[in-house]
Amino acid sequence: MSFMTYILIGAALMLIAFFLKERYVSFWAQKSDDYADGPIFDIREHFNGPIICEGVIYGPTGKVTSRFVADFEASWDGNVGTMTEKFYYDSGSVQDRVWTLTLGNDGRIKAEAPDLVGAGSGQQKGSAVLLNYRIKLTEDAGGHALDVTDWMYLMSNGSIMNRSQFRKFGIKVAELVATMRPKEKAYAGE
Repeated sequence: MSFMTYILIGAALMLIAFFLKERYVSFWAQKSDDYADGPIFDIREHFNGPIICEGVIYGPTGKVTSRFVADFEASWDGNVGTMTEKFYYDSGSVQDRVWTLTLGNDGRIKAEAPDLVGAGSGQQKGSAVLLNYRIKLTEDAGGHALDVTDWMYLMSNGSIMNRSQFRKFGIKVAELVATMRPKEKAYAGE
């Protein structure tokens, strides 16, 4: 074999190892069944009333590119909920979004919002909620459509820890980490 053949085989093995790691030992490797035990995260209960959200967005290099505080207001009529969000970014920009969430009897979630491309889907199981959707960014943010994997975990004090990854063509371009909690608890030190 020539030297170039060894180089190509080595490069192919590295690519295979990278994709296997991404699929089986990373953020993407999580499954709803992994969180079946533990406190029950019922979105009708925990996404209800006034909620405060605080978070950061990391760019593709892992550095914080934005910080935000958001006010949410959620209400439910049976298994259909509406969550209104108002984000205040450290840049001074403000963003509004209204979600319609439909919860099936099996824990499956349908998520709709004006800036989604189609409807999102997800699952609530045990102490976690998974949502997958495609979001269209505002024009001032580039106007790109990104694939989002959104994991939310119920904490023992009722707060929710959120970690989301945003991908374009399968490549991670941003990550969001945030907390959400009922507004009355946000300033009461709980």
